[in-house]
Amino acid sequence: MNESKESRKRGKGGRPPKSDPAENCLMVRFSDAQYAEFLTMYEQSGIRSKARFILARIFGEALRVIKTDSSAVDFVIKLSALYGQIRSVGVNYNQVVKQLHTTFGEKKALAMLYKLEQETIELSKIGHKVLQLCEQFKKECLAE
Repeated sequence: MNESKESRKRGKGGRPPKSDPAENCLMVRFSDAQYAEFLTMYEQSGIRSKARFILARIFGEALRVIKTDSSAVDFVIKLSALYGQIRSVGVNYNQVVKQLHTTFGEKKALAMLYKLEQETIELSKIGHKVLQLCEQFKKECLAE
């Protein structure tokens, strides 16, 4: 039982040790204005860890700056919601057509399908307007 730690065999569990562990620690103090500027640069960098951001700044690694346009994000969110609604309309459309064919006779189903077809044409026109607005938004806002 007097075996040293190095001579004991360990199981396969656990994380393998790093070849060059970062054990040295430094501390820096910022004024309120400096800290606000630091946080701004940190948020623009897109790096998840403040320590990695500081190391990148000290050793001159290339920093990437990520700028997000909130209007573009809002536009994409609303466009995604619209896409989901269009899918649900399509599902409902299929269910209605199937129900018309099973419930009503040939003439009555065709008359109702004609009305449904007119509304579908209107929906298609709206879809084309949405696509035009998307293209316009791409040209004006995302070209930067």
